Amino acid sequence: MIRTAFVALSLAIIAIVVGLPLLLYVAITGKIDPLYRTGVDAVVWIARAAGMRTRVEGLENIPAHTCLFAANHTSNADPPAIVGAIPRRIAILAKKSLFAIPIVGTAFRLAQFVPVDRANPEQAAASIDLAAEEMKKGVSFLIYPEGTRSRDGRLLPFRRGAFVLAIRAGVPVVPVACSGAHRLVAKNSYRISPGEVVVRFCPPIDAAEYSMERRSELAARVHAAIAAALPPDQQPAATSLAARTDAALKDGATSAERRRGL
Repeated sequence: MIRTAFVALSLAIIAIVVGLPLLLYVAITGKIDPLYRTGVDAVVWIARAAGMRTRVEGLENIPAHTCLFAANHTSNADPPAIVGAIPRRIAILAKKSLFAIPIVGTAFRLAQFVPVDRANPEQAAASIDLAAEEMKKGVSFLIYPEGTRSRDGRLLPFRRGAFVLAIRAGVPVVPVACSGAHRLVAKNSYRISPGEVVVRFCPPIDAAEYSMERRSELAARVHAAIAAALPPDQQPAATSLAARTDAALKDGATSAERRRGL
């Protein structure tokens, strides 16, 4: 538990000593980049000091323009690995409770992160609308389409609503496969173990080719891309993957029939 205590203490010290002055700086100047970059660098440094090593692959697959990063979520260790690997400032669709944390919540809002209340469909839809507007202004976003952390590291089904954001903004989706994070910090555990996290960026998928009626097809395609890039022990069970693929194909066929007036 020494690593856990180190991480908690380091985050608290940085939030107070560095975070508060930076919040004041942003409030005065309106410049977000110093706050974002300092925050990311601090979290990445703390993660490394706690024993997390990160290997990044596929950076050449990241488009030069605005895009939506869609990643699997297995652990509290994968956000610093993924965000630290993305070579640009991004915003995140994050659960609403994180914005209640003192200093951190204010920093999230200033950095254009968007809170999502998954228990309230209307508010969740409003969050998607807000994020889509930010993306049209050139802000790339990171989402976790599973909506929760996987207990065993295996890829879970995706929520289709997450891909409404990409379709409305008309931006490419970059599938991100993160492996190994669940071995460092398991779900609902405070124990931190040293180890390597691999962040693999897959070729982008153009969401502009999909309509709202075909969002299930987009979700299935991104899900398949991430699954293929994960190691076998993190891929979804074969039976559930086949069932989801069949459902997506049927949904796509139904959409095509509706477009033909059948």
